[in-house]
Amino acid sequence: MCGIAGYIGKKEGLPIVFGTLRKLEYRGYDSAGVAYFVKRRKSGVKGVKVVKTVGKLDNLEQAIFDKKSSLAAAAIGHTRWATHGPPNEINAHPHWDCKKEIFLVHNGIIENYKELKEELLKAGHHFRSQTDTEVAVHLIEEYGFEKALKKIVGAYAFAIIYRKEPNKIYFARLGSPLVVGVGQEEYYLASDPTALAGLVKRVIYLKDGQRGVLSLGGFKIGPTRPKVEPLDIDPEQARKGDFPHFMLKEIFEGPEVVRSALRGRLFPERNLVKLGGLESAADKLKKIRRLEIISCGTSYYSGLAGELLFEELSELPAEIHLASEYRYRKDPTQKRAACVFISQSGETADTLAALKKAGSRGYLTLGVVNAVGSSIARATEAGVYNHAGPEIGVASTKAFLSQLSVLALMSLFLSKNKKSKTAKEVMRELSAIPGKIKLILAQSDKIKELAKKYLKYKNFLYLGRGYNYPTALEGALKIKEIAYVHAEGYAGGEMKHGPIALVDKNFPIVAIVTQNGVYEKMISNLEEIKARGGPILAIATVGDKNIGKLADDVFYVPKTVRQLEPMLNVVPLQLFAYYFGALKGYDVDKPRNLAKSVTVE
Repeated sequence: MCGIAGYIGKKEGLPIVFGTLRKLEYRGYDSAGVAYFVKRRKSGVKGVKVVKTVGKLDNLEQAIFDKKSSLAAAAIGHTRWATHGPPNEINAHPHWDCKKEIFLVHNGIIENYKELKEELLKAGHHFRSQTDTEVAVHLIEEYGFEKALKKIVGAYAFAIIYRKEPNKIYFARLGSPLVVGVGQEEYYLASDPTALAGLVKRVIYLKDGQRGVLSLGGFKIGPTRPKVEPLDIDPEQARKGDFPHFMLKEIFEGPEVVRSALRGRLFPERNLVKLGGLESAADKLKKIRRLEIISCGTSYYSGLAGELLFEELSELPAEIHLASEYRYRKDPTQKRAACVFISQSGETADTLAALKKAGSRGYLTLGVVNAVGSSIARATEAGVYNHAGPEIGVASTKAFLSQLSVLALMSLFLSKNKKSKTAKEVMRELSAIPGKIKLILAQSDKIKELAKKYLKYKNFLYLGRGYNYPTALEGALKIKEIAYVHAEGYAGGEMKHGPIALVDKNFPIVAIVTQNGVYEKMISNLEEIKARGGPILAIATVGDKNIGKLADDVFYVPKTVRQLEPMLNVVPLQLFAYYFGALKGYDVDKPRNLAKSVTVE
């Protein structure tokens, strides 16, 4: 979940590494550090300077640029999301060995670090930090690079420089993302290819087990031969533009996110869905009789909606699993099963572990991933890219919309009757969704006013039924992440099985009450809440003349088919969470204790 940056070339490395870290700060921001080469005043000998600070990168920037510039030599940097040891300067990366000859940054987790640390202490090594990472640099000091890697159990992406080799960066990858940027007589390292946009046009997505060295003269990577691929990311997509926060920008990108997911894939006039990413598995897909959907966090909630879509449109039994639970389940092996793995980053540790389990059982594995070249994209047999573009805000918004779009397409693709009335309606409405999201965004000021009105409350209950139950869960998650208020998402019918005990005048309910097959049931739930004095904020369908008599406040969304309602209803909930957090003065792009890509268990 940490961010790694590195540079070797003829330019000054420090400004480049810091700029790359800026683009990676969403991966962790409790501390940061850099290691770079400088000249010692008296001897003229090149040495390594390490600067580490606690907190966000602004603190590191001030500390770095009060110093002298770096040489045209290797530089590495790191932004941290703490796992072992609290955020402080000692635990911040880079770490170094006993002689201050080796400097290392790390993303991942070393599971056997306690045993290794005991071994190294007995050998006379001295430790400064509480981290698992420091073990790695002492292992390299004791055994050398290759042998040290063999002793580590866990996941890692390492970038390493040696004081005596100022024109080299060593690196290794196992289970944690790492990308090499290939430029003109210069090379970069980053945890995410998005951070290299605008710097290079070619990259190497390192595979598990690959390691090597970058130098002024080129690169060496093994044991498998590396593949240099084009980097097709617009750097403008990773900038805020005129928006105050990335999160708001990314919510407003919703219409284009859906269009990008549908482009070249949906042809409603021909009752056709074309998914090139699934064509290689076409024969296996025809034999599938069951789907397992596996994901975490926001991707889990989109998968909940996907479960309903697959069962209704594809007529395939489907079951959604939390990846962190699925990997440890002792469940029986299913016949003719396929597993769909959903992940924005494509690097989610629990989802990757679940993927390995599914693969070992012989299941067909399919990916729904946004990040091209990511681990899940490479490890699944087939899949569909979201094409949502970079998502910088830590609280996911674009990913949810794009995942819903892709899951709807996959459900239609697997349908045996694409000419049915339901399939035709869903295809037609999918094409209309971007325009309807735009209508909702045009009313963002109304959502802001609602956020002001409800700002005094510290607890919320989000309710929905059917396709809107996952939407309620996602809405509750967003306000928890961004505004640090307690919120729970519940299926409307379950409200009276416990949560109704919490309802009073200080406990507002956010209810998704759009007009569909369970509308009357939701109205009954709200009557029960109203009788107990609970304030109600409703998300309702345009033209509903009755909901205003029951709810204290109503935000109206355009009418659509019930299967696609989450794609509209989630937008006001995202905006509500955003304004709630922003009005409280929080940094909504970097909520406390969170990181964008969860690459550790």
